[in-house]
Amino acid sequence: MVTNKIQVLSQETIDKIAAGEVVERPSSVAKELVENAIDAGATAITVEIKDGGCTLIRITDNGSGIRKDQVPLAFLRHSTSKITSASDLAGVTSLGFRGEALSSIAAVAHVELITKPMDQMLGVSYVIEGGREISMEEVGAPDGSTFFVRQLFYNTPARKKFLKSNHTEGTYVLELMQHMALSHPEIAFRFISQGQEKLTTSGSGSLKDVIYQVFGREIAANVLDVALDSEDFSIKGFIGTSAVARGNRNFEHFFIGGRYVKSALLSRSLEDGYHGFLMQHQYPFCALHLNFVPGGIDVNVHPTKQEVRIEDGPAVAEALCLLVSHRLSRREDIAQVEISEPSESVPTPAAVDVQVPGNPEKPQKGPEPFEASRLQALKEEIAASVHKASPYEPQYREFYQKKSADGKGTVMVREPEVAPAPAYVQEELFLSTESAKNHRIIGQVFGTYWLVEFDQKLYIIDQHAAHEKVLYERTMNLLKDKEMTSQMVSPPIVVTLSAQEEETLENCSDALEEMGFELSEFGGREYAICGVPGNLFSLDPKQLFLDVLAECSGIKTRGSYETIMERVASMSCKAAVKGNQQLSRPEIEELITELLSLDNPYHCPHGRPTIISMTRQELEKKFKRIV
Repeated sequence: MVTNKIQVLSQETIDKIAAGEVVERPSSVAKELVENAIDAGATAITVEIKDGGCTLIRITDNGSGIRKDQVPLAFLRHSTSKITSASDLAGVTSLGFRGEALSSIAAVAHVELITKPMDQMLGVSYVIEGGREISMEEVGAPDGSTFFVRQLFYNTPARKKFLKSNHTEGTYVLELMQHMALSHPEIAFRFISQGQEKLTTSGSGSLKDVIYQVFGREIAANVLDVALDSEDFSIKGFIGTSAVARGNRNFEHFFIGGRYVKSALLSRSLEDGYHGFLMQHQYPFCALHLNFVPGGIDVNVHPTKQEVRIEDGPAVAEALCLLVSHRLSRREDIAQVEISEPSESVPTPAAVDVQVPGNPEKPQKGPEPFEASRLQALKEEIAASVHKASPYEPQYREFYQKKSADGKGTVMVREPEVAPAPAYVQEELFLSTESAKNHRIIGQVFGTYWLVEFDQKLYIIDQHAAHEKVLYERTMNLLKDKEMTSQMVSPPIVVTLSAQEEETLENCSDALEEMGFELSEFGGREYAICGVPGNLFSLDPKQLFLDVLAECSGIKTRGSYETIMERVASMSCKAAVKGNQQLSRPEIEELITELLSLDNPYHCPHGRPTIISMTRQELEKKFKRIV
């Protein structure tokens, strides 16, 4: 039997393995070095990259610098000045503390460090490549440190080939710098890519100033300040109004102890606070700083430190939700919606004791996990779905009669016992060209629903849902036949995009152009909307374009053409007539005519019904004309 020999790995191999946990891409390098600069007390930090950071990352700071005898030690694995023992982890306040960053970076790149403490006359130039020290000499240098990281992954080509395009990698670094600026408004940040300045912040200490400098005037003008100080934690920052809501969570920014973090708990709590203030599938903007007493969080969860564990998560979540909801309710232009009392036919839910997070001695009444009202709603939903699939509805009748005639059906339909067979033979489909001649349009109710009488039935058409379906099918056909037109916008409308929106634009540019959007670069991250789809010209061009980008944000490659087309076509629904929008009789006749030509006219693209009906018999029962 042959067994593999156990052997100790070389230090070079160990360093490369460790680098895989810390250095994933250029933005990972920038993150570690910028965090070190912040921990060194820097008040001004400049980051410059070339080719997305693959060939060069230069980071300059005015921090405390590193003494000559300490420089080689800084590049040893698990060497750090931030902690001295495991007990320090509970109260760590620095951004870096693992002692793996410099050794991991030096293992997979050419690194040069020029550093000088304020009390030294000369600085040090230290060069290390692939984990091997090349040189160290004294040089003239300003106070602080400058890192040059060149040819990232030069000795690990397997890692390098998994990097994305230079533009995308550069976008990741830009997003990192935006997070750094938002997390430390007291530091002046500058980011340069390919010789062009992409981000500059003043370091004034004002978070709102940074929001303006990162996201632009529109968002900065539509944020609300929030603040909460409790015994164990604090929450401070800004939340956005509905005017700057987006179709994804990319504008939700949470910072704990100066670190940008991703937290499903915090996102869910924030969005719960916006309940009733945003439409479904819209997500708010926020830039919120949370701070905890020592021991309140565990930052030693993940190598990138983007995930933290909150000790009393439920209490924090409840506080954030209430804070947001209260702040939004204080706005003078918020409409107050009265909630109607539950129907007497719905049983009152039983009360149980629910412990309030953070206050175990104060119980309050709450509903059972599966209350009677939910059970009743479920029953109604099941009944509705059964009705829609009934074999005795006209659209299913031919199918079931054929199966019965062939004798192959597993469910035997005995029509004479349900209704006389001749009634089904004489009945006509509502949505057919022949039937349309006999439609009697009665009128419109509530400015939204059209009433149509046909063949002893009353049909009720939701004009918005029906128009949505027609526009969706029309747009899909135009895209399929490449017959979309563009309507010029004069003057052009300028929009500022986030780094993520720019990446989405790059991935979906061909599809957007084919749909009818015409764009031109306007400098920086601003673009001019010069043309919009001709059939959507009635919509707000700027909001339509942002909604389209949000809808396509999950698409990461340029090749997903059909997916992009389907999502873009779904945006045509925004041009549909709304409720309380008057349509003339010729317009509704034209809408019904086009609706009946579709393969599936019964539901809008979102699954809602376009038409419901009520028989004359059912009406007469309601009025007690028949029993």
